[in-house]
Amino acid sequence: MDAVLACRLRGRGNRVAALRPRPRPGGSAGPSPFALLCAGLSPEPRAGVGSEFPAWFLGGSSQRRNMALLGSRAELEADEDVFEDALETISISSHSDMATSSLHFASCDTQQAPRQRGASTVSSSSSTKVDLKSGLEECAVALNLFLSNKFTDALELLRPWAKESMYHALGYSTIVVLQAVLTFEQQDIQNGISAMKDALQTCQKYRKKYTVVESFSSLLSRGSLEQLSEEEMHAEICYAECLLQKAALTFVQDENMINFIKGGLKIRTSYQIYKECLSILHEIQKNKLQQEFFYEFEGGVKLGSGAFNLMLSLLPARIIRLLEFIGFSGNRELGLLQLREGASGRSMRSALCCLTILAFHTYISLILGTGEVNVAEAERLLAPFLQQFPNGSLVLFYHARIELLKGNLEEAQEVFQKCISVQEEWKQFHHLCYWELMWINVFQQNWMQAYYYSDLLCKESKWSKATYVFLKAAILSMLPEEDVVATNENVVTLFRQVDSLKQRIAGKSIPTEKFAVRKARRYSASLPAPVKLILPALEMMYVWNGFSIVSKRKDLSENLLVTVEKAEAALQSQNFNSFSVDDECLVKLLKGCCLKNLQRPLQAELCYNHVVESEKLLKYDHYLVPFTLFELASLYKSQGEIDKAIKFLETARNNYKDYSLESRLHFRIQAALHLWRKPSSD
Repeated sequence: MDAVLACRLRGRGNRVAALRPRPRPGGSAGPSPFALLCAGLSPEPRAGVGSEFPAWFLGGSSQRRNMALLGSRAELEADEDVFEDALETISISSHSDMATSSLHFASCDTQQAPRQRGASTVSSSSSTKVDLKSGLEECAVALNLFLSNKFTDALELLRPWAKESMYHALGYSTIVVLQAVLTFEQQDIQNGISAMKDALQTCQKYRKKYTVVESFSSLLSRGSLEQLSEEEMHAEICYAECLLQKAALTFVQDENMINFIKGGLKIRTSYQIYKECLSILHEIQKNKLQQEFFYEFEGGVKLGSGAFNLMLSLLPARIIRLLEFIGFSGNRELGLLQLREGASGRSMRSALCCLTILAFHTYISLILGTGEVNVAEAERLLAPFLQQFPNGSLVLFYHARIELLKGNLEEAQEVFQKCISVQEEWKQFHHLCYWELMWINVFQQNWMQAYYYSDLLCKESKWSKATYVFLKAAILSMLPEEDVVATNENVVTLFRQVDSLKQRIAGKSIPTEKFAVRKARRYSASLPAPVKLILPALEMMYVWNGFSIVSKRKDLSENLLVTVEKAEAALQSQNFNSFSVDDECLVKLLKGCCLKNLQRPLQAELCYNHVVESEKLLKYDHYLVPFTLFELASLYKSQGEIDKAIKFLETARNNYKDYSLESRLHFRIQAALHLWRKPSSD
C-alpha cells in the first residue's frame, strides 16, 4: 500500500497495475516488477504520451482472446547446431528409445511426455512454471529499462527466470546480443553466442515433442501442419528468433564471403521455422481464429521473416545464387514491408522491428550500400522513441546518426556528446560515439581533435586495435610536423605496430585490418626508408563511404578539394618511385569524389578515367580500378544514364577479383543494381 501511495503522490497515474505475484527463485534477485512499475515504468500510458505509441512502449497488453489453433506442421530439417542444442536440452534415459523428427528429439512413448522445467540458476530447489502472460509483461518492463539506460536492471529482472521462461530467456539473450552487435567487441560477441545457446535450450523445453509414430507420420506427410498449442507456437517463434540472432553474430564477426555462406547454412533451420510460422499466421488470419497473444506471435513472425528477407537481399549475387540452391530467398521490398508492419503493431517486438529498420537506414545502407538513405523514414520511426526516452543512449545515438546523414555535423556532434554524458554503465556506447566524433572531425579537417578521439579508441576499445592505430597514424600524417611532435607520437612507429595488432576471427582476418596492414607496409623496417602515404586519412574516409555524407555540405567538399589538390601538386614535384603511379591514381579518385560532390561531373569523369586508364601501371593498390568504376557508374546514374551506369557496375563486378575490400564493393554493387534497375520506395 505504501508503494502504491508513493506512486500516486509522485503523479505517476491513478492506478498501478501490479504483475501477478509469484515466487522468484532464490528470493529477490534483481528489482521486482512492482518496484519497477512504481519507478515510472508502469504499463499505464504516461502523461503527454498519445495513442500513437505502440503497446510495447507502455509495457502491457490490452484485450485478451482465447481460442486454439488447428493446423498441420511442415517438416523442418535440423542442422548440426540444432542437433547439438536439442541433445543438450532433452534428457534421454539410457533405457528408452529415441526418435528424431525433422524438428525435435522425442520420447518413444505414444503419449507426449510432460516437459521437465529445469531448476533456476538461483535456486536449485525451485521449479515454478512461468506463464506466457507474465513472461511477456516482464519482458516489456525490461525493454523499457534497457531503453532508459538501466541495462543491469533489465538483465537482472530477466536473469532469474532465463532458464524457466522462453520469453525471459529470449529477452535476456537479446540484450546481450544487442550489446555485441552495437559494440563489435569480440568478448561481447562470444557472450552473446553463449547466452543464445542457453536461450535455445530453454525454448527447446517448450517446443512440441513427438512420439515415434508422430515423427514417422511427419516424415510421410510433408507440407501438413501439426496441431500446436499457443505456448508451443510461441516456443517455435522464440526458438527461431534465437537462431536468427545467433546467425547475426556470425555476420558481425566477419564480412568475408565464406563466412556469409557458413552463416547462411547455420540459420537454415531458423529460416524454415519462420516459413512455417508464416504459414500458420496466414492460416489463423484466413480462418479468423482467435488467440490471447496472437498479436505477439504475429510480431515475432514479422520481425523474423522481414529481417531474413532484408538480410538475404543484401548479399552479393553470387552468394544469393548459392543460397537459393539450398532453399533460401530474399526480397528487400517484402522484408521492409514486413518490418514496417511489425513496427506499427502493438507487440513487444515492435521496438525490435523499428531498430532493425533504423540500423538498415543509418548504417547498412551507407557502409554496404550506395549511401542513398531513407532519412525521412528513419526520423519518423525514431520520433516516438525520442519522446518516450529522450535520454536513452541507443535513441540518442540513432538521433545523432540521422543528423550526420543529413549533413548537420555540428548538431550530430552535440547529440553524440550528450549520448556519452547520459550514462556510464555501458562504456561501449562511448566508444561508438568516439568513432563517430573522430570521423566528423576528419570531415571537417579538424585533425588534432580527430587525433584525440582516435587516441581514445586506441586506449579504451578492444574492437580493432589495428584499425584504430592505423587511423591514428593516418590522421597524424595530415598534421604539420611541429604539431605531430607536440603529441609525443611517432608516426612511423605507429604504422609499424599495425601488423602485430591484426586479429583473426573464425580463422579469417578482418578485411579493414588487412587493408590497413597492406597500406602500412610502406613504413616497414625492411625498407631502406619509409615511403610516406599520400592522404591516408582521406583514403580511409573513402573506404568508409564518408564522401557520401560530405556531399550534403558544399563548404566541406570545397575544403577537401583544396587539400587534395595540394597533395596532387606536391606529388608532381617529388621524385618518381615504385609507388608514384598508385599515389597519383589515389589522388585522382579522391579528387573525382570531391568534384562529383560539387556538381562538376565532367571534371570528375576525367579524374576517374585517368585511374581506369592507368590500370596496367598499378603495382600495389589494385582495388582502385574496380572502386573507380563504381564511382563512374554512380556519376552516370546521377546524370540519368542508367544503362551505362549498370554496364560499369557489371564490369567492376565481373572483371576484377582478389583485390582489397572486394566483398565490400560487391555489397555496394548489389545495392546499386537493386536500386537502379527499378524504382523503389525504400
